[in-house]
Amino acid sequence: MKRDTEGIVLRETKTSYNRRMILLFTKDYGKISAGTSIGERGKTKSALALQHFTFGKYVLHEGRNSYNIDSAEVIRSFFGIAYDTDKYFNGSYVLEFTGKVLEENVPMPAVFNMLVEFFDVLEKREKGFGTLVLAYQVKLFGYLGVAPVLDRCAKCGKAVEKPLFSVTDGGIICEDCAGDEALIYPVNFDIIDAFRYFVSNPLRRLENIALNEETGRLMQHIVREYAAYHLDASNIKSESMVF
Repeated sequence: MKRDTEGIVLRETKTSYNRRMILLFTKDYGKISAGTSIGERGKTKSALALQHFTFGKYVLHEGRNSYNIDSAEVIRSFFGIAYDTDKYFNGSYVLEFTGKVLEENVPMPAVFNMLVEFFDVLEKREKGFGTLVLAYQVKLFGYLGVAPVLDRCAKCGKAVEKPLFSVTDGGIICEDCAGDEALIYPVNFDIIDAFRYFVSNPLRRLENIALNEETGRLMQHIVREYAAYHLDASNIKSESMVF
């Protein structure tokens, strides 16, 4: 059965007989694994569409237990990302992170559109790439059903005057509810406001916004711990190269 879909390549792995396995995030079918014999270094429209940071259209052959990419073409290539080292590492991290947290064969068109938007904003942005990555991750938490509670104590539901962020409880908590667990972080309202802004605004609104280094580092640490705890997203190889 032939299927057409838009997609983004998340990862590729070389196999035998000049074939590759492509981890493809498709708009219609979610994350899928697909084999292909399309050469990786060719200049055909199909080869170009299998490069990273490319939004493409793919013709899939669906077998009984697998997919094969028969042909592909570029809809848009965000080639500017590959020519800037910092953009490249931040973009690669987002691809790896997205591939890690998505379930296979679960369509998530809103996340797909957000990933395309992320690459568009990243390509145009001149600095503060880590802020954009954090915003993408925080928004992704919401789409995956693990959005942190930010408007009240996640344990008792009361208003919070001196917030703490609890990874295990899933958001801010008050001092009365704080235990002695390791994954609790003292935070100020600048960080909480940043979380809230990320949740409520599209990535394009962050074009001229960048967190200061201290705030960014703490948020990065919290977000990574949160992703590891709630989405089992740990041991991501490219995470040491971002922010």
